[in-house]
Amino acid sequence: MIVTGSTRGIGHATAHRFAQLGANVMLSGTSDKVYTVCDEFKKNGFSAESFSGDLSTLEAAQGLVEKTVRVFGSLDVLVNNAGITRDKLLIRMDEEDWDDVMKTNLKSAFLCTRAAVRIMMKKRCGSIINISSIVGLMGNAGQANYAASKAGLIGFTKSVAREFGARGITCNAIAPGFIETQMTDSLSAEHKENYLKSIPLGRFGTTSEVAELAVFLASDRAQYITGQVINIDGGLYM
Repeated sequence: MIVTGSTRGIGHATAHRFAQLGANVMLSGTSDKVYTVCDEFKKNGFSAESFSGDLSTLEAAQGLVEKTVRVFGSLDVLVNNAGITRDKLLIRMDEEDWDDVMKTNLKSAFLCTRAAVRIMMKKRCGSIINISSIVGLMGNAGQANYAASKAGLIGFTKSVAREFGARGITCNAIAPGFIETQMTDSLSAEHKENYLKSIPLGRFGTTSEVAELAVFLASDRAQYITGQVINIDGGLYM
């Protein structure tokens, strides 16, 4: 299996949980940190390998899938988690801010999925899980680029589910709300407090909770679930 953006946050937790359960996990990132994380996995007795590259490029996306098949013999699960933010009010947002987010959050998912389904179609089975965001459903001031990329990922999920369902491939999206990660740590205390007031369960989510949902969607128990967007947000968006 592959988890993109697996050096921190939701991606790291997801890769770690799959590895704990015995999966062969290909970690990916854009820096040398991915090799350090891979070493940590191996020290824990996990079956893991690593790949470093910009997955918004065709060469890297294909290379990731090819290495996974070469090392592990096949590919059953793809978790498209790689993502960045470039938050600014729209009037101050540069083209580069828009393009960078779209490439990392959306284009990489397209390229990795296209490469992965070619393997999965031959097996007539496979699970693709796209990590979207509640922001892709409800929007957020100062995150027009991020919201658009995550909303695009939802539309992409539904299209992939329709195209490849007959081949036994499922495709679903997870839409996390406020999850405690390094990315959200950068938000101000006031911003966090405002979010907390809007969450019926009265707390923020954890990366391990998102990881458990991904594990379920990749399991045999979820074989009849496809094209769905599953919110994990404590009731923030209903």
